[in-house]
Amino acid sequence: MSEPTGAARRRGPFEVGDQVQLTDPKGRHYTFTLEAGKNFHTHKGSFPHDELIGSPEGSVVRTTGNVAYLALRPLLPDYVLSMPRGAAVVYPKDAGQILAFADIFPGARVVEAGVGSGSLSSFLLRAIGDQGMLHSYERRPDFAEIATANVERYFGGPHPAWQLTVGDLQDNLSDTDVDRVILDMLAPWECLEAVSKALVPGGILCCYVATTTQLSRTVESIREFGCYAEPQPWESMIRNWHVEGLAVRPDHRMIGHTGFLVTARRLADGVEPPMRRRRPSKGAYGEDYDGPGSQSAAKTAETAATASVETTAGSGDAA
Repeated sequence: MSEPTGAARRRGPFEVGDQVQLTDPKGRHYTFTLEAGKNFHTHKGSFPHDELIGSPEGSVVRTTGNVAYLALRPLLPDYVLSMPRGAAVVYPKDAGQILAFADIFPGARVVEAGVGSGSLSSFLLRAIGDQGMLHSYERRPDFAEIATANVERYFGGPHPAWQLTVGDLQDNLSDTDVDRVILDMLAPWECLEAVSKALVPGGILCCYVATTTQLSRTVESIREFGCYAEPQPWESMIRNWHVEGLAVRPDHRMIGHTGFLVTARRLADGVEPPMRRRRPSKGAYGEDYDGPGSQSAAKTAETAATASVETTAGSGDAA
């Protein structure tokens, strides 16, 4: 049985073509590709790549300046933060949330829109494996080119489960019986009709947006579309801790807001979502609300205002 794509590059001694991550005494990282006969240079000296080729992971090398560097293969979270970028990457904390809460499983058929620099594509491909299918859509050819290079660099070549289409998802989506759809784009609500036709009943739609206005419109649009269960919006934050002896405290810096995530389950065709039992706060859908269904909301507010005026006038006549 052959190994999954990229697995051979994750174990064993260092080989030519491997990605190496060096860590200096201050914890700073340096990532490069091993090439026979080349040298790695820093302001603290240099050392030949040949010194690492054939050595096991976790080796320590010293530069000509006698500075020790720990050599390991970069983890995928490290790799996506150091790879060349066209667009901003999906940060590992959000990619992990997507893999977990969008329930990405081996063999899944996934559609992704908004490839960017290939960060999320790499996480998705590793999760679905060679037997899955990831069809990614990217509007910009330059981003698609950067993403392709980054994904192939990580896996050591083209991934058999990946197909990349340059173009708009709405105009080009032809996939059917899709298990999961991931939308990393400015206006995911514009693609609801297209992706809803592709998703299987019980499938998951996951949207990644940056701002609260995008979050609001995405959630309300999913509700209004009518073929999804109640959408779940959230964000995650990471705070590291300093632990040294009895000095145990949170770090002064943390990875805060990077984006919002929304997931929703596709209902069976012809099924209406159950009535939501919730009480929106007063004014939540007032006259200044311009999201989905805003015309009806404004009309309701206008009707209520008219009724209030008529009631007041009637009370004055009676007096």
